[in-house]
Order: sequence, then C-alpha cells, then structure tokens
Amino acid sequence: MTLMHTGVELDVRRQSSLNAWLSFVVTFVLLRLLTYGIRYRILPFHNVVTHSGLHIHHFVWGIFILLIVGFAGYMIDDIRWHPWLALAFGLGAALVIDEFALWLNLQDVYWAKQGRWSVDLAVVVGGLLGLLYAAERRAESRAIRAGPTR
Repeated sequence: MTLMHTGVELDVRRQSSLNAWLSFVVTFVLLRLLTYGIRYRILPFHNVVTHSGLHIHHFVWGIFILLIVGFAGYMIDDIRWHPWLALAFGLGAALVIDEFALWLNLQDVYWAKQGRWSVDLAVVVGGLLGLLYAAERRAESRAIRAGPTR
C-alpha cells in the first residue's frame, strides 16, 4: 500500500517513519516555545496544577499517549492507520523526551543546567531518526536506479 507525499509515492512503513519523525521534531520545538512562553509570562497559559498544588508535567501525558498508541498498534490490523498512529507516537515521544532530565534526576530541573540534557537528547534522537530515514530512502533510490538483480 502506498500514500502520496509531496508528489512522491511512499509505502505505509516509510510514511509512518516520516510522520513519527516530523511529529517528534515539530512537537519538541513547539513544547520548548510553549514552556518558554509560560515561564516568562509571554503567553496567557499556565502550568497544569491540581487543587492540592501538584504540578502535572507533560511527560505524564506523553507516557499515556505512548501506551495508547502502542496498544492500538497491536490491535489495529488495518495498516492504513499506522501513519496516523505514528503521528501520535512522535507527539508522545517528544512529550517524554522533553522532560528526560526531570525523570533522570527525579526532580524538576527543566530550567536548571541539567535540563539541557533533555534538549541534547532530543537533538540526538531527532537527528538520528532523520538520518536513518534519509539513508534508507537513499539506499532505496539507488536500488531502483540499479535495476532488478539476478
């Protein structure tokens, strides 16, 4: 099965990989902008805090999304859903990776020096996923140009 993307035909597996990668990168960048806007009161939003004062960090929502997407991936036989699940997976992964330093240190270090570890990890993950996707596409295009093998 193939899907169209910018005039280029992609199979569902590759489309899903591209969706997950793009969703991860875009979500991570938007999260950083959103949290910066909240911290410096540029945006009218606030942190999610319960009545008892508990701050619910966004990696919690990311874990829930990853659990739901993982379960749905096993349950849904129709592969046409996989690119959509991949979008949600990238979003959930970005929510979790953005607070990597918090769950590594078991304290809120988002704006501390250790909080930089989350950014570093996101850059590495995003870069590696993009590189793997591009390398696979390049290998495929070379194989197509080489023609059938005997």
